[in-house]
Amino acid sequence: MTARDSAPTRILLADDHALVRGGVRLILDAEPDLTVVAEAADGAEAVALARSMDVDLAVLDISMPLRTGLQAARELSRLRPELRILILTMYDNEQYFFEALKAGASGYVLKSVADRDLVEACRAAVRDEPFICPGAETALIRTYLDRAEQGKPLPDRAVTEREEEILKLVAEGHSSKEIGDLLVISPKTVERHRANLLQKLGMRDRLELTRYAIRVGLIEP
Repeated sequence: MTARDSAPTRILLADDHALVRGGVRLILDAEPDLTVVAEAADGAEAVALARSMDVDLAVLDISMPLRTGLQAARELSRLRPELRILILTMYDNEQYFFEALKAGASGYVLKSVADRDLVEACRAAVRDEPFICPGAETALIRTYLDRAEQGKPLPDRAVTEREEEILKLVAEGHSSKEIGDLLVISPKTVERHRANLLQKLGMRDRLELTRYAIRVGLIEP
């Protein structure tokens, strides 16, 4: 075993609530083989820190400003494929679990039982093993693997990744110009995506898009 192998797993923790980050950090730092070395308050900051720091594992809240945990996970999986990722969430939702796996995450932990499951999930992620809360993991992972082996489609996404980015920013109250600046696209392109979202989801205005974004966990009420 090398010195690096025996060193604690270096963790990036991302959650937009400072109190939640503090509580999760206490759980992780109490373990001799785990240490939180960086904290982020939103998904964009999490991506930036993971790119610039030597971290082994990213623990990402699913609902954060600028980028969700799933959006950050997708980007980090492309940028740093060796980085292990866990999704931390309030939502016990099968679709989120499949999205987390597709985004490159090793596991999915409910905040309500983080004190019980998070440490085990971190250790499983480091071993490159999937983790989800006890009771649900076997059926869900088998379903996912069976679908993949048989070439069957996974549960459909309601919107594309780009539409999801725009939906989140619209729901957070950003203007088309602000969204365009953030995503480096033109305001006209933002408007076209927004029109497509309204049509695809059968909605009429920003208020209905915002309610939908809250319902699917892109933003918090």
